[in-house]
Amino acid sequence: MADAHTAASTEEIQFYVVDEEEHAHGDGGSLLGFWIYLMSDCLIFAVLFACFGVYGRSYAAGPSGADLFDLKLVAVSTALLLLSSITYGMAMLAMEKARKGTTLAWLAVTGLLGLGFLGATAYEFHHLIEIGAGPQRSAFLSAFFTLVGTHALHVTFGALWLAILMIQVAKHGLIEANRTRLMCLSMFWHFLDVIWIGVFSFVYLMGTLP
Repeated sequence: MADAHTAASTEEIQFYVVDEEEHAHGDGGSLLGFWIYLMSDCLIFAVLFACFGVYGRSYAAGPSGADLFDLKLVAVSTALLLLSSITYGMAMLAMEKARKGTTLAWLAVTGLLGLGFLGATAYEFHHLIEIGAGPQRSAFLSAFFTLVGTHALHVTFGALWLAILMIQVAKHGLIEANRTRLMCLSMFWHFLDVIWIGVFSFVYLMGTLP
């Protein structure tokens, strides 16, 4: 009986170790796969930046960035997005301390800041189209709407992902699967911040130069 009990205990320990190893490899595989996705997204934005670099001065006798861009509005939207990166970092710190309520609170603030950024972008697009500076007006505006619109689309998907994760955390807590998902979204959100810094510098600041 003792031998049988010992054998059973050994099998349970081996099963537990194997299960933990497979779980750890699964999380590592998820993070690695997401890194690969982010690299592919980098290529997409690199192409869009290159297109804007080529067509950024092709105004077709139309308005230039200096005529159209409202740097005060862009500065506000930039501040909202960068601040959302800080609040997401606070959510990750709360997650590490297993504070579910605090994590959800910081995620909610992050989502609101992201929505504020999207609202500012939507207002800018609506204003430009309203004054006749839509994407069909010139190659410059086509490249501008494509680059900034693609970034805004990514932020929209990130906000939806954030809302879904908040529901998952509220329902199931900070389980390992939700922690991995939050880490993936953290990488995605910070990636969008880095891309936007490039957009702000390359498109808006340089676009207002004569």
